[in-house]
Amino acid sequence: MRICGIDPGLRTTGYAVIEADGARVKLIEAGVVRPDKSCTLPVRLRQLSLEIHDVFSEHKPDAIAVEKLYSHYAHPVTAILMGHARGVILAAAAQAHIELIDISATRIKRLLTGNGHASKGQVQGAVMHVLNLKETPEPPDVADAIAIALAGWRMRVRTQGEAAQRAR
Repeated sequence: MRICGIDPGLRTTGYAVIEADGARVKLIEAGVVRPDKSCTLPVRLRQLSLEIHDVFSEHKPDAIAVEKLYSHYAHPVTAILMGHARGVILAAAAQAHIELIDISATRIKRLLTGNGHASKGQVQGAVMHVLNLKETPEPPDVADAIAIALAGWRMRVRTQGEAAQRAR
């Protein structure tokens, strides 16, 4: 099973592709998409769409995991702009017939650390432990995308386990 975790943004979108075989998981690729900030919003969204399509074409994920949109009352414009990027990513996944794993920030933290209010450092530590990494992935958008992919994998495994139990 291949899962692509995506941390959407208009300036920087982090992505990570993991491959899981039972309880074993490995990182296939991680990186960032950086649309040209001097371009208009529609052009930046098109650039993001094209690059995400390339990631999907190259790695052929079975699912994408994307963090649910959250709006902080002090920064509503940030959420609106992130919503544009997230929408382009979801549309690209739908075009490629890729399953969506929609996951909240607190659930990502809980699935990786057991605590829905874990710190960024605790989440990064869990990512490093699960993937046996020597260093924290950089930039932070990549580390976040890896965390999202791992949480999506754990969420999908749990859902499949629960479905198998109900079938018995």
